[in-house]
Amino acid sequence: MTGGTPQQRGEELLLARISAAAGRAHLGRRCATYAAHAHAAPVGGIRGLLAHVRNGLPPVGRPRPDARLDLYERGMTVVVKGRIRIIRYDTTSVFRQDRTFALTLTDADGERIALSRGEADEWVPEIQRAVTGAQLPPALARLDAGERLAFGDIWLTGEEVGTGVVSARWSQVQRIEIRDGVVVIGVTGMRNGPEAAASATPNLFVLRALVEYLRTESGHP
Repeated sequence: MTGGTPQQRGEELLLARISAAAGRAHLGRRCATYAAHAHAAPVGGIRGLLAHVRNGLPPVGRPRPDARLDLYERGMTVVVKGRIRIIRYDTTSVFRQDRTFALTLTDADGERIALSRGEADEWVPEIQRAVTGAQLPPALARLDAGERLAFGDIWLTGEEVGTGVVSARWSQVQRIEIRDGVVVIGVTGMRNGPEAAASATPNLFVLRALVEYLRTESGHP
């Protein structure tokens, strides 16, 4: 790492640190790199985060030179104020937020990090596809083994889905949709089926895939 401007040398050092961290975490091959508005999520869980967003913090400005998002085969790295955060696709919990934030994810240490929506946020569907690919097969295996899975307030088994004491068998489930910020599971013969706040439902896209698969397997068109 010789020659070049101080900025170039700093970028090379950052890249070397990111590559080393990804290697230690066995994330595999780097697939893409993006500039990103990345912020440590405030303490207090998802409710604290939403309050933080409503108060207009943190400000969304131009990306910092060292604020970057690197996507790998089995996870991703995010740089926040010089700190490299590791996120694994097979263990992270992803929350969709309002127009201020695109995604909030948990890192390998269980801490939350918010990624702001920018001008080019093609990384959002990439992350969703990668997390679904990593988490859907083991989720189906756990259901086949008789386990009960929870996505926030929504729970499901191989036989039924519900929230609290409201439940329905898969043969009754018509659809899953987001309506006015609420995850709604439409059920035949039930005016108000299971529902939950979308912003508090982790890995909603994995849940959607599971619901669509299980209701189809049950014979519902």
